[in-house]
Amino acid sequence: MNEINWKDFEKIEMRVGTIVSAEVFPEAKKPAYKLSIDFGEEIGVLKSSAQITRRYTHEELPGRQIVGVVNLPVKKIAGFKSECLVLGVMGDNQDVVLLSPGQKVPNGLKIG
Repeated sequence: MNEINWKDFEKIEMRVGTIVSAEVFPEAKKPAYKLSIDFGEEIGVLKSSAQITRRYTHEELPGRQIVGVVNLPVKKIAGFKSECLVLGVMGDNQDVVLLSPGQKVPNGLKIG
């Protein structure tokens, strides 16, 4: 495991957001969804490509709160601009379990 210092950790901007839409992303090399996530007034709605198709259907994702990193550079994936990184835990079968707050909280709250 690579150790980072506290100043490095403080640079990571993790926020709570609510998925407002999810659609199948057929152009992606690995099965994925295109997500639109509302991170509140300060940040707004960001888009993300997420490989979470093993555990979640795109129909059940809207309305779900997640934790995401919002200050990474934009990453182009099959012509799609992914603007944030949705965080999750990797399960035994390489399926992702989304990180989320235990209770509903306002969008945009910082994780720290």
